[in-house]
Amino acid sequence: MTDSQHAQAGAAQNALLNIERLVRFAFREGMIEALDVNASRNALLDLFGFTEPYEGEVPEEQLDSAVELLESLLDYGHSIGLITDNITTYRDLLDARIMGLLMPRPSETVSAFARTAEQKGIAAATDAFYKLNIDSNYIRMDRIRRNKYWLHETDYGALEITINLSKPEKDPKEIALLRSMPQAHYPKCLLCAENVGYAGRADHPARQNLRVLPLTLQGEPWFFQYSPYVYYNEHSIVFKGAHEPMVISHTSFARLLDFVEQLPHYFIGSNADLPIVGGSILSHDHFQAGRHTFPMEKAPIEATFADPALPGVSFGIVSWPMSVVRVSGSSKGDVHRAACRLLDEWRGYSDAAAEVHAFTENADGSRTPHNTITPIARLRDNGDYEMDLVLRNNRTSEEHPDGIFHPHKHLHHVKKENIGLIEVMGLAVLPGRLKDELEQIAAYLTGSAAIAAELHDAGHPLHNHASWIEALTGQYGTACTAEEARAAVERETGAKFLDVLKDAGVYKRTDEGAAAFRRFLNTIGLQENQ
Repeated sequence: MTDSQHAQAGAAQNALLNIERLVRFAFREGMIEALDVNASRNALLDLFGFTEPYEGEVPEEQLDSAVELLESLLDYGHSIGLITDNITTYRDLLDARIMGLLMPRPSETVSAFARTAEQKGIAAATDAFYKLNIDSNYIRMDRIRRNKYWLHETDYGALEITINLSKPEKDPKEIALLRSMPQAHYPKCLLCAENVGYAGRADHPARQNLRVLPLTLQGEPWFFQYSPYVYYNEHSIVFKGAHEPMVISHTSFARLLDFVEQLPHYFIGSNADLPIVGGSILSHDHFQAGRHTFPMEKAPIEATFADPALPGVSFGIVSWPMSVVRVSGSSKGDVHRAACRLLDEWRGYSDAAAEVHAFTENADGSRTPHNTITPIARLRDNGDYEMDLVLRNNRTSEEHPDGIFHPHKHLHHVKKENIGLIEVMGLAVLPGRLKDELEQIAAYLTGSAAIAAELHDAGHPLHNHASWIEALTGQYGTACTAEEARAAVERETGAKFLDVLKDAGVYKRTDEGAAAFRRFLNTIGLQENQ
């Protein structure tokens, strides 16, 4: 036997061992039952072209995750042609295919969730479902742990700052591959229920290890799943059964309140339904939920208002850089009515002094709407329903072509993307490019890199940060320790995010802005409590 044949035989034996270890991991973690073990093992043997299982001794072990086993099996899969090209896109397709063979059927997942909820409570049921998503490698904790995270103290509380590194960036080979692929139409989008069990393709992720839970919201079929790239604890997606566009309406608010009754330990919210101030997927109606306390939720009320027609409901202006009305009360119906009224009034409200215009009149007589709301709902421990209604406006101008109430141009070197639900609540999701860029910027503060005129050249990798780097070195000097430089750059990045939120706020944190905010609430009949 040649050296190459010896190596090939050794790799095959190692793959057989890892298949056995993976099956045992799945059984131990409750992904499969005892009667499923043989079938699961045989399915994996068939996938990798084996006719017999591993016959050697398998040591007892307590693996925290299947990632190590999967990476080895992906390497072997490439060596035998299961992966046509050893790039992340194809490795992820095979990863989901492997774990899909170790998953309970969708109906079994739903039945198990219902049993746990009945026997141990809804929180225990979501705990178990979340664990299944992690154990199956649908939630890629190995990648999520790469994300950078820190807190930034402000007058509004501690903002959360993350640099998103969990979504792998495409290399040039993958980008070229995607460009050459014909357009496909199934599933219609990443949020459709048809994704469950889908094998995927180069331009659409595999979802054999995806499981969703059915929900009924306002008498309609909806579904609950976890996000594969969680930005916060138990980051969830709640999506409509039908592929219909995002819309913020009275029914949206009713659905949010229905949800928190069913999962009272979770918050739920929605991106706005207009471009610029909306989310990244406006083609499929959906919400985001989870088990996390965001900075905005902790923010106090700075002024309270009452509606004589709804005496059991409290309205409050939240002390927050964006413009937030907090509506709360013990009656679900009254809180819903209050939220609907605010939405209706805001949709048609204009105040030229505050640069708020509800519509643009078009030459053909039509009107382009600009006012909408980013809503968030919670059920408090005392039984009160609470909704935070964030006022949004997507108007643009010659000075601010990307949006008047959007991060202004001088902040785009840190954050240019839409300010969606997560950012609104005080968690910055910053682009992955910033990891290396901030490290390079910190080097100027330690003196290990010297500022040169080339920094202002368009071709310089830090060109967009040139003015900021000069301001930082002017403030902190160039003799910081590495730790001092890192802390300074993180602190100033956090300050940039605070400015992002202030830009996105319709009513500014000034005396004039506060007066304009009160003017809106007074105009619609709310009376300020003295």
